[in-house]
Amino acid sequence: MLLVVTYSKGARTSLRNVCRTHEETIVRRFGRAALLAETEHGAFLALRLREKHPDDVQVERTAPFNEFRDVPTAVREAAAAYEGREDRNVPYAKFAAGSDHPSPAALKRREL
Repeated sequence: MLLVVTYSKGARTSLRNVCRTHEETIVRRFGRAALLAETEHGAFLALRLREKHPDDVQVERTAPFNEFRDVPTAVREAAAAYEGREDRNVPYAKFAAGSDHPSPAALKRREL
C-alpha cells in the first residue's frame, strides 16, 4: 500500500477531495493521512498530490505486518499473557519482572 501523509491545510483538503472522488483506490483514511491501493492509479493520485503540494505531502510504501513472520514468539506470548492478566492495573514492567517475558527495556532496544 501507499501511505500519503499531509502537513498543511491545503494538502489535507486536496487529500480529502481525492479520497471522496476515488473511493475505489482508497484503502483507509485517517484525516491527515490515507492508505492508497498499491496500483498505478494509487501511485498517480499520490504523485499528483505531491506535485500540487511538494513540501506538504509525504508518500511512503508500506508492507503488511505479519506478526508470525516479523515478531519473535516471546514477544507475541508476552503480549497475549499481559492482555490476559488478572489485575488490569499492573503495568507491563511489573508484570514482566521475574518472568520469562522480555523487559520493557529489551523490547525498546530490539529492532524487528
